[in-house]
Amino acid sequence: MQSSTSSVHSVSDFDFDLPPELIAQHPAAERSGSRLLDGRSQPPVDRIFYELPELLKAGDLLVFNNTKVIKARLYGAKMSGGAVEALVERVHPGTLEVWAHLRASKSPKPGSFVRFNDAFDAEVLGRCGPDNGMFHLRFPSYPFALLELHGHVPLPPYIEHADEADDVRRYQTVFAKEPGAVAAPTAALHFDEALLARLSEQGVATAHVTLHVGAGTFQPVRVEKLDEHKMHSEWFEVTAETVAAIAACKARGGRVVAVGTTTLRALESAALGGELQAGARETAIFITPGFQFRVVDLLVTNFHLPKSTLMMLVSAFAGYAPIMALYRHAIAAEYRFFSYGDAMLLQLQPQAPR
Repeated sequence: MQSSTSSVHSVSDFDFDLPPELIAQHPAAERSGSRLLDGRSQPPVDRIFYELPELLKAGDLLVFNNTKVIKARLYGAKMSGGAVEALVERVHPGTLEVWAHLRASKSPKPGSFVRFNDAFDAEVLGRCGPDNGMFHLRFPSYPFALLELHGHVPLPPYIEHADEADDVRRYQTVFAKEPGAVAAPTAALHFDEALLARLSEQGVATAHVTLHVGAGTFQPVRVEKLDEHKMHSEWFEVTAETVAAIAACKARGGRVVAVGTTTLRALESAALGGELQAGARETAIFITPGFQFRVVDLLVTNFHLPKSTLMMLVSAFAGYAPIMALYRHAIAAEYRFFSYGDAMLLQLQPQAPR
């Protein structure tokens, strides 16, 4: 894990008051119809997301996270009859086993079974994960298929309605490919096929990484000092093709534009050794002010939770004072916040070391 400290080093430094009515409960009518706050300079400019091609240039490279949100939320009961709610955090490739968060009045014991959706039984193998906070389960057949049939869209905790048919479509990017996420890479939700076509016609290239977003992305930071926070771990992959696309972009003088903090975390994790390296592994990277960015030049991102690790990340990228000013502007202008909310475009702060 890499983190850095600076004069901004307390969680409370990243707090702000957000009127609850600004928390978006549903997506905009059209993906690219969301608002876009152009925060590359002061004062910021209020735009619509479909204007993004006007802000990029031929030779730039958009990098997306192509993870696919799975229907990871399950409802069921223990053999005793007690209700259980599960959120599948990770499906282990090539096996019938998953790691899941379970909510129940009493934790199920190893060797017991949980019946989900009155359709299938999962065996409890024991506790697992960081601090043994999750449960290791064995499904009776292919987990992704069972989740698709019986699971629910794992909407974030601040979205107050139960998942609906429209959430199946809208809490998923149009290019989602690799199943495994329990939360969407939300900045990419603003892209539709028409916008992608316009960007391509303009000469903006695209590439992909995969980072399976975990439930830890919504976990609050429970310590005051940043260097005491233990970051959650997520699996990511950066392919050789994406490494080559980024090298070509840099060579022609283009800018690498990360679509979302998950894309940025994957790229900067893959470059922690100094050079961008292809491969797949876990990352628990914690990006705070003072971090040395090596890959990303521009960032498209939604508005994040107060005191969250993502507030710290965007402050590291664009500067603490500029970010707090952008958030004050967004609140005053009634931008919509969080997963189904609006977006902003940020530029790497000039003083940040490369």
